[in-house]
Amino acid sequence: MSDIFEEINRLHREVGNRAVEAGQARTVLLRRTYPAEIADVWDAVTSPERLGRWFLPVTGEFKVGGRYQLEGNAGGEILECAPPERLRVSWLYGPDPGFSEVGVRLAAEGPERTVFELEHVAVVPEEFWGQFGPGALGVGYDLGLVGLDRHLAGRDLGKDWESSPEGRAYAARSGEAWGRAYAASGADPGTVEATTAATIAFYTATD
Repeated sequence: MSDIFEEINRLHREVGNRAVEAGQARTVLLRRTYPAEIADVWDAVTSPERLGRWFLPVTGEFKVGGRYQLEGNAGGEILECAPPERLRVSWLYGPDPGFSEVGVRLAAEGPERTVFELEHVAVVPEEFWGQFGPGALGVGYDLGLVGLDRHLAGRDLGKDWESSPEGRAYAARSGEAWGRAYAASGADPGTVEATTAATIAFYTATD
């Protein structure tokens, strides 16, 4: 078995709710520790050149109040940037994205270890949440963060890894992990089972 599957258990996952001005939001939170200096992790998640190597190419005006756009994905405004500890952006995708924000928080845990925390807070249409639950967001972040782990170690996964057999197997295990986090939040077991199956099917489908 590839050691890449060990990354599944290095992530702490939480599912919750939060009241925001736009209404009742859903939250997914991921936390893990990387064996790297906080300055290196911060640079990896904020440098456009490095983001394109482990996540997605990004363009924009990289300052508070500036706009950014991830290639083929979300865009938005940079709302907060406090190096090397906090980054918060709006995360807008589609014609009617509603309220959606992503925050990244870093904390040094010694000279060569950094606690990384990512939280996505969004008002999600009930029909979408009812179909996929938290895994729709969570699995995508899991895939990205295993890419960050390999990038920090100097071993980028490459653009096609997510669609490879190993990448799809990783997504399936991630989907199961998000199902467990959803169950821990108090969700109905039948809902957890159905949404977990739908999420895994979405991420592991082949053309």
